[in-house]
Amino acid sequence: METPQPVVNRRPFCCTLKCFVKFLRLVVTVASMIFFIVGQAPEPYIVITGFEVTIIFCFLVLYTCGLDKIMRSFFWPLLISFPCECRLVSWLVST
Repeated sequence: METPQPVVNRRPFCCTLKCFVKFLRLVVTVASMIFFIVGQAPEPYIVITGFEVTIIFCFLVLYTCGLDKIMRSFFWPLLISFPCECRLVSWLVST
């Protein structure tokens, strides 16, 4: 006789606080990119900020589709911190 599996009712990612925080991060990054463009900041700042916007958007899509639960071979915290590391390297190079 099989034991019944517990039913886990998980809310979709779009309805969680984690999604709200990640979306807010995307909005702040897009706003900083707009300010860089309007303020005519050096080109590396604009490029790195655009790169970070792209990565954050890709992670939002990935989490919304639930692919983070399917692809277990990645070390997610390292991938999430990658845009911050790129920004740090570009800042060190430009100074």
